[in-house]
Amino acid sequence: MLRSLYSGISGLRSHQTMLDVTGNNIANVNTTAFKASSVEFQDTLSQLVRNSTLPQQTQGGSNPAQVGLGVQVAAISTNFAQGAAQSTGVPTHLMIAGDGFFVVKTGAETAYTRNGAFSFDAQGRMVSSDGAFVQGWTAQNGVIAAGAATGNITLPVGAVSPAAATTAAKVTGNLPSNAATGEKLVRDVTVYDAEGTSDTLSLTFTRTAGGWDVSTAGGATTSLTFANGALTSGGTLTAGPITVDLTAVTGFGELSTVALGGQNGRPAGTLQSYALSEDGSLVGTFSNGTTEVLARVSLATFVNPSGLEKTGSSQYRPTVNSGQPAIGQAGVDGMGELISGALEMSNVDLSQEFTNLIVAQRGFQANARIITTSDEVLQELTNLKR
Repeated sequence: MLRSLYSGISGLRSHQTMLDVTGNNIANVNTTAFKASSVEFQDTLSQLVRNSTLPQQTQGGSNPAQVGLGVQVAAISTNFAQGAAQSTGVPTHLMIAGDGFFVVKTGAETAYTRNGAFSFDAQGRMVSSDGAFVQGWTAQNGVIAAGAATGNITLPVGAVSPAAATTAAKVTGNLPSNAATGEKLVRDVTVYDAEGTSDTLSLTFTRTAGGWDVSTAGGATTSLTFANGALTSGGTLTAGPITVDLTAVTGFGELSTVALGGQNGRPAGTLQSYALSEDGSLVGTFSNGTTEVLARVSLATFVNPSGLEKTGSSQYRPTVNSGQPAIGQAGVDGMGELISGALEMSNVDLSQEFTNLIVAQRGFQANARIITTSDEVLQELTNLKR
């Protein structure tokens, strides 16, 4: 039988595979974080018709004569080029700008994906669009422990930010140097004990011949003196466990703007809202005004991402040629940054894919013509005897 028949068959099979891959790329043109694939061909074995000969003094050497036996698919490669960003405005949607994969887990199986369309389920667990648990680190008292194992990320809906006792307060502004002796100014600020119970710290400023006296209801006092409006003494007042910083107070004329600028205590607070930052940190905002890191999304990189195996649902699993995953946080050790409120679009180039369709179609037609031509030759052979 003619070898060209089988060469044509191999060409049909190979170009059919190219059509399948191209069709799948076009079908996923709007799939979040989809990575297009391409087909690479190579020739199959060649039949040796004549061996090469060694050059002689009286005759030159000759090259081998070979007849190819067709084509086969060498590889189907995945293109991991960055897709464009699509803004969604959803705070739990994440896009990786750079290298890396999100780590998700379903049952005992760990998979890797570029699709960051995440949300929280009824139990507060961060999940992917198909329900896989997003992996990362959970913070303890606002701190992510170095080297900790990854696990499911859970939003602590009933989380409480602990109270903190006031240990320092700061006074700012100006005390008027032209005030009459004996004139008083009273300034109050709310302070807290270790349990978050509020109290009022009241400071009384009394004008004296040499400057201003500062006193509290508890009996703590200090004297402030000024030279050309600048404080020269009495910059600190200790009122029980609270140290009051007065070094920012000035003593120029006319202005009466002295005020308690703030204190470092706070009551207990409940979680009110959350946001995701560029390093994958889930940051909670509490009713007492504090912000704390609640958890952090982990990323994974591979030595050879093209060696990953597609498993559906925009997920991948490692193979023996992809290497083992290196787990880390966004923006560290070559891993990409995270963009909140956006998703990565498919990297399918429609113009290229439609061109590939034409190439595959013409290649299929040409190989089909090989078969019909070979059939005509065989027909002529069978017609030799009539």
